[in-house]
Amino acid sequence: MSASPPDPLDVDAAADVGVPTGAGTLTDVAAVADRVREDGYVVLPDVLSADQVAAKRRSLEPFLERTEFGGNSFLGRRTRRVFSVLAKVRSFDDAILHPLVLGTADRLLGDHQLCVSTAIDIHPGEAAQTLHADDGVYPLPTSAGPLTLNSMWALDDFTAANGATRVVPRSHHRPDKRTAGDEIVVAEMAAGSVLLYLGSLLHGGGANTTDRPRLGVVLEYSVSWLRPQENLGLTYPPDLVRGLPTRLQELLGYNLYPPFLGYVDGRHPRELLLPDEG
Repeated sequence: MSASPPDPLDVDAAADVGVPTGAGTLTDVAAVADRVREDGYVVLPDVLSADQVAAKRRSLEPFLERTEFGGNSFLGRRTRRVFSVLAKVRSFDDAILHPLVLGTADRLLGDHQLCVSTAIDIHPGEAAQTLHADDGVYPLPTSAGPLTLNSMWALDDFTAANGATRVVPRSHHRPDKRTAGDEIVVAEMAAGSVLLYLGSLLHGGGANTTDRPRLGVVLEYSVSWLRPQENLGLTYPPDLVRGLPTRLQELLGYNLYPPFLGYVDGRHPRELLLPDEG
């Protein structure tokens, strides 16, 4: 989700509840990418074990406890958002590097990097978020092709009652982004599942009418020639990134888009991570 609303649409309609079109036991990168390319989204069940889910929740708890609710209806007046998750904890490194998810991003976006890493904790009493397309922050035509791919990691069961993400299947094919209420699908999924969806797909968090929060983490990839929503250069300085896996360093901004976009003083930014030789 964006830190600020990208020209949202005023859609207030009931959503269909059920297994999304993209659900299934897809384990092949090509098949997952094809489903996302066609429908705009897919649900990958049981990607994380119960122990992995619990460990990730524990790592976020100190940050959630000191985070205030959002200040407007888009960010959520009853929603806590922990931004720049990958700068705060290392427990999601395996998520952003997950072979099936990362491979799908490779196939859909080509050269890409991190765009957003945000924990979203929707509390009881939160209203449904306005449907929107994350790519709306970029003044580019839809003909530019896929710009971003989101992965929503469920750390709770996502249900229609507790604020599961709502999506409008195949809306990424429509430049005007208009929708009717009967097109909305609730992406229900069990904890440990991942929802992949294009940034050009209409989507939004749901209302939480239960008595418990619903926690998920968005890790968004964007093409490397596009400015990411997070300021990677300031959020992930060399001392934080040094020692991380090379692929993760690249995702955190220490990369070049061929032939030379992103250089530092005429050099590859990864050279900033080398030992200081005086």
